[in-house]
Amino acid sequence: MLVGDKVDYDINNLDIPKDSKEDNNYQKSFNATLTIIVRDKDGKVIKKYKQKSHSPTTNFMLLIMPDTFYYNLGEVVQITTVSGATINYNPYNGVYSYLIVYPNNIANYNTYLVNIMVGSGSNSNPYNAINLASPIANGSGTGQLLYSPPNIPTGITISGNQAYFIISQSLTNQSGETITISEVGIIISLGIIYNENLIIDGGNVLVWYDTLSSPINIDNGQSATIYYAFSVNA
Repeated sequence: MLVGDKVDYDINNLDIPKDSKEDNNYQKSFNATLTIIVRDKDGKVIKKYKQKSHSPTTNFMLLIMPDTFYYNLGEVVQITTVSGATINYNPYNGVYSYLIVYPNNIANYNTYLVNIMVGSGSNSNPYNAINLASPIANGSGTGQLLYSPPNIPTGITISGNQAYFIISQSLTNQSGETITISEVGIIISLGIIYNENLIIDGGNVLVWYDTLSSPINIDNGQSATIYYAFSVNA
């Protein structure tokens, strides 16, 4: 859906929306929203899009399992990278450990966040998605978009009984044609530590995925900034 002109699209003043409930005083303890702002070549806002986000992937759920699940029970789970490679994941397997590296110097990313990827397809089961259905590559060729580095906050913002953070990334269309985006995903990089001191690249993993309720066209010369906002309430 396209949000109306009265919606504030300045992400610095973004209000984390509440779920609609019969009790107006009720607010979910966790909220996630996806906002996309499209601008013309002169930087003028021409389109504003916003929807609730509900799609952590299986990989995400496995990565946030408590340490006791792995350490005390000795469980090993399978995580799948965007390339389709499988990882037998256990942070405490006695030989090496997987971890989310910050800053992620091992893979030439300025953070553990690889990018907020967009695509032109859709996955029927977002929870089981390991990659976007039809990811749009980085570049200025046919069917491509130029991805700027992702932006992440230096910390979590606390306001009253709410804590939140926002990540974002901008894309520019220099392909010479209109590009349609219909899916968005968050991809992070896992590292592997051997013998407590050697870290290597463990692969890129899709941890969050959304299909847009209305596809967005980005014409040649236009840009789009994608914002994911995550909040929890006491």
